Amino acid sequence: MRSGEKTCNYSATDRPDEPRGYQECILNASVLADHVHSYMRIISPQNDGIYQQDNARCHTARSVCAWYEEHQDEFTVLPWPANSPDLNPIENLWDHLDRVVRAMDTQPRNLVQLATALESAWLNILVNTFRNLIDSLPARLAAVRSAKGGYSGF
Repeated sequence: MRSGEKTCNYSATDRPDEPRGYQECILNASVLADHVHSYMRIISPQNDGIYQQDNARCHTARSVCAWYEEHQDEFTVLPWPANSPDLNPIENLWDHLDRVVRAMDTQPRNLVQLATALESAWLNILVNTFRNLIDSLPARLAAVRSAKGGYSGF
């Protein structure tokens, strides 16, 4: 975050109440520290990188926002409005992977098999699938604008 931009919109009462939610927030802060930080240093050694998150509850927890604040001179966190439509094409790819794995003749029975199935599905995504998602972004943005930020059909 830079120039006074605020990406973490929480109030004094926003701390997750459930132990599981709290653990996810702690885990996310750990992922940021252990993985995102080193990745951002590699891809933006001049501290001019932009990091995007989607305002999921665990991404806007106090511990996570504090981490963003602590590293605000190293990269910018893209401001993302609360309750915004999800325009990130990766969501469509997650859906694609889910459908491919569910359509497999032999369903994964444990995490190792699931990881193998997902990797196979990912490696077999056609290049046109990626291209179509990228090419659809202008239409997605226009639909969101037309819907004034509401449901856009995407």
